[in-house]
Amino acid sequence: MSWNDERVELLKKMWGEGQSASQIAKELGGVTRNAVIGKVHRLGLSNRSGSGGSESAKSKTAAKAKPAARAKAAKAEPKTEAPKETATATPVSRVKAIIPAGQPLPPQPSANEIDPAALAKVNEIEKKAKKLSLMELTERTCKWPVGDPATTDFWFCGLPVQSGKPYCEAHVGVAFQPMSARRDRRR
Repeated sequence: MSWNDERVELLKKMWGEGQSASQIAKELGGVTRNAVIGKVHRLGLSNRSGSGGSESAKSKTAAKAKPAARAKAAKAEPKTEAPKETATATPVSRVKAIIPAGQPLPPQPSANEIDPAALAKVNEIEKKAKKLSLMELTERTCKWPVGDPATTDFWFCGLPVQSGKPYCEAHVGVAFQPMSARRDRRR
């Protein structure tokens, strides 16, 4: 399909009347909606000048237009002030708060969620841990953090890892808990 003069004039006429790109494509035949949109932009017709089209479509087009075109469109359209809201919305922060050193940590998993035998094993293992810094960790060392990272008494376990896991056997027992019986019943 080629854009001959007759088809371009029909496109300009229909676009000026406020018809959508889909309607124009259907009327022209042999052309897609995206092809119509592309031709409209290449011809510089992105601002509709006709009386057709909805008010929201005009404002959307003006919002996408270049700054000079926006200023021109603002002069052409009557100015209406939006009602001012009296209540101010408080912004919602999605950033987690940083807990300063020496402050209590947020609630941790309760003891009944972690196997007591695994906890006892962790306590014994941590006595034997190599106490590595971040820079000393490798792919073969346990990356289980111990302590508060904001203090100098922070370290990583450093014992040999269990195959395919980032932690040693004891820390795998705490980190990777089996699914609860209730979950098993649902499946």
